[in-house]
Amino acid sequence: MSIGELINNIYPLAETSKLMLENYVTEVQLSKGHILFRADRIETSIYFIKKGLVRAYAESEDREITFWFGKEGDTAISMKSYVENQKSYENIELLEDCEFYEIKSRDLQGLFSSDIEIANWGRRLAEGELIKTEERLISQLFQTASQRYEGLLNEHPDLLQRVSLGYIASYLGVTQASLSRIRSGLK
Repeated sequence: MSIGELINNIYPLAETSKLMLENYVTEVQLSKGHILFRADRIETSIYFIKKGLVRAYAESEDREITFWFGKEGDTAISMKSYVENQKSYENIELLEDCEFYEIKSRDLQGLFSSDIEIANWGRRLAEGELIKTEERLISQLFQTASQRYEGLLNEHPDLLQRVSLGYIASYLGVTQASLSRIRSGLK
């Protein structure tokens, strides 16, 4: 997926604004296992996933809790850093070798000041991330683990081929043994 397609999927821009935004984007390749974002740091970049898979997780006492998977076309962003310029709470780890489009937050903020279309694009980016977060929260609060697993099967069946069952179980909020029971109950 090209950077132009990713930009337009968030919010279509006039060609001049899109070219202006693209001028600040660089391509980055990183290896599986790399930690893209670390908790308790102000993140200064936003990444758009061109190729590959990542997971966001938080550490809680003796375990990691996976709460998001990002794949081609998704945005890897610390909203806390992006919106409030404060330390993030999440870690983002590459589960596969990845290719990203990267833009520095300070450059994007400068573009917001100089181009209203890009400012609106940034607003739509933030709104889209808010809706995804809200949907995940509602799913966690109102669906059973089985329903969440079925939703994952229906909406992102490729993740089950690309992500370890331990991370899937963590994402669903269950143990691996419970996930095995859920999976066998669906067969």
